[in-house]
Amino acid sequence: MIRQYELVEQVADYDSHVDEDLLNRAYVFSMKAHGSQKRASGDAYFSHPVEVAAILASYKLDCATIATALLHDTVEDTLATIEQIQDLFGPDVARLVDGVTKLAKLELHPDADQQAENFRKLVLAMSNDIRVLLVKLADRLHNMQTLNFLKSKEKRLRIATETMEIYAPLAERLGMQRLKQELEDLAFAEQNPDARKSVQRRLKFLHEDGDDIQEGISSELERTCEAAGIPAKVTSRVKTPYSIWAKMQGNHVAFEQLSDTMAFRLIVDNVSDCYQVLGVVHGKYKMVPGRFKDYISTPKSNNYQSLHTTVIGPDNRRIEIQIRTSMMHQVAELGVAAHWQYKQEVELGDGSQYRWLQGLLEILEHAQSPEEFLEHTKLEMYPDQVFCFTPRGGVIALPRSATSIDFAYALHTDVGHTCVGCKINGGIAPLSTELRNGDQVEILRSSQSAPDPNWESFAVTGKARAAIRRFVRAEQREEYRKLGLAIAEKAFRESGHEFSNRAMVNVLKILDAESPDDIYVQLGQGHLTSRKLLAKIFPGERRWRAANAFGAINRMLPARLRRGMGNGIDGDLRAENSIPIYGLTPGLAVHYAECCHPLPGERIVGIVNPGKGIDIHAIDCERLADLPEDRDNWIDVRWDLDPEAPGIYVGQIDTLVSNQPGSLSSLSSVIAKNMGNISNIRVTDRSADFFRFQVDVEVADLKHLSNIIAALRATPDISLAERIRG
Repeated sequence: MIRQYELVEQVADYDSHVDEDLLNRAYVFSMKAHGSQKRASGDAYFSHPVEVAAILASYKLDCATIATALLHDTVEDTLATIEQIQDLFGPDVARLVDGVTKLAKLELHPDADQQAENFRKLVLAMSNDIRVLLVKLADRLHNMQTLNFLKSKEKRLRIATETMEIYAPLAERLGMQRLKQELEDLAFAEQNPDARKSVQRRLKFLHEDGDDIQEGISSELERTCEAAGIPAKVTSRVKTPYSIWAKMQGNHVAFEQLSDTMAFRLIVDNVSDCYQVLGVVHGKYKMVPGRFKDYISTPKSNNYQSLHTTVIGPDNRRIEIQIRTSMMHQVAELGVAAHWQYKQEVELGDGSQYRWLQGLLEILEHAQSPEEFLEHTKLEMYPDQVFCFTPRGGVIALPRSATSIDFAYALHTDVGHTCVGCKINGGIAPLSTELRNGDQVEILRSSQSAPDPNWESFAVTGKARAAIRRFVRAEQREEYRKLGLAIAEKAFRESGHEFSNRAMVNVLKILDAESPDDIYVQLGQGHLTSRKLLAKIFPGERRWRAANAFGAINRMLPARLRRGMGNGIDGDLRAENSIPIYGLTPGLAVHYAECCHPLPGERIVGIVNPGKGIDIHAIDCERLADLPEDRDNWIDVRWDLDPEAPGIYVGQIDTLVSNQPGSLSSLSSVIAKNMGNISNIRVTDRSADFFRFQVDVEVADLKHLSNIIAALRATPDISLAERIRG
């Protein structure tokens, strides 16, 4: 354990403005507060905060952070209070200690909700001051270094998993590569000790003369740079067991197939020297194609900068080389902590300046549930990046496999919401196109556009997925509200009462709703039926029970589908008594059944699917006979279309086409001439003389589909054209 004077001297070595009194008082206060407390190792508990402080001092952090490290467990594990900390050490230290204390219970909880809630606390804490996270990371590092003293194997494994899934990615996001690698390797030792030992044995066997090899390659690289007149410091390292194992797993290769287990760094004076050295290295050694990356001109999101290349170097060995300046090296190793050495020029206490953290906060703000937040943030925390450019030359870093829609939302949420298309390298491309390094992407926008719920299926980034879900939820609620309002108005009309919002207000408490809109949403979702609503509003009346659409719908059904469903109300079904579905977006509150593909112009019926909205079926759909005969779930609906804004619906046609050249062209030409659009085509049967196709055609209504079928029947190459129902 580092002694008091040693810690103060360590801080004084890099901080000329060290507050020795603050550090001495924090050291003594923590030692007295923890008293005789012991750790699982048997050591005095006080040794833990001291070691955490020493770790942070090795990263050359400010005095307030070092003092926080000494005090970080006092409020949680002793009788000390935040008020005491503030009185003795000032508001800055007290705020940091309070932030760390609130994270003390952060752990990978078996309950997903609790796990997500804990992670949410972490994001909020580090958004206020990033130093809270730095203390937490150092705390976790020392706990991992002493993990073997815990008796419970289950607890050790839980802590290791938590470290690998949360803390190591966070360290990487902060650019603290050294800390990240140590956390990963310590967690790896607990999660898969056999694999780690195996990799270590192979490394030992492979590099029995490794020191000599590394020394020889380093010396030759130094001589090469010196001959070119560029002073460079060369360092080398053997990759950690975990990084080797992860590469083996990711690339699906055996250890023997890995050739770059060693990495060499060339540290030069300035940026121009970086590129000159790169030219010298590539001029002398053969470069491995596809293994060059320029992170200087396009830094990673954690500000990491370096040139990466792989060459066939001395002794015909494949080696990885990183070229950077000394400042870049500091940032690469220490990440955000490196900037405290220059805190007179750069103030980094406020974590809100990090773009990626801003993204997490945006996701946090709009996430519907803790597990959704955790899902999206994990996507943000594991980036294998590609770099794409805006038309003006701006650089956007995205995860590997990201699409144009991810690019749009990375620019701004409004850009994503109004996106209608994109150009990649000057050419029109689908929004689902996977982006590659160096692509120039231009987003095409329209103020009349809105996000498509299907975008989520190919969006990769957490920000894009969260924004799409948020928009869809808002639109879906509005759709449910409109649908529920129509259901309520119809129910009142059929029961002989005049509809009013006042009636809804009177039953808000009974239905556990905050506003009439909440009641309408419940009706639209199917969680509340019109029968139950009227029973709450008019508890003394019963005559309205006969007023429901089921009987009228039953009268409309073909005889083969009635199945003795019973009679409902008398009289004809009147259009004004049915619920219009105009203005309801398909896929949100209403869903057109794929079994019958109902089209405007034919009679339809709605089946309530609780929690998912209403499924619209054609009145003669065969599936209706198999649905539950619950009269509350059957809703009388009607088409109410806007002639100025016709919708697009899908009709299915079964065709029999002669097997000869040009027949398929005839089929598509007829459909196109009649203003139909083929969305899908499938071969269902094939013989020497005929092809049988099932064609999905986008049409405006039933009449439009009928015209297309009539035109197909008149075509010589087509012997059959029938609408498919069910």
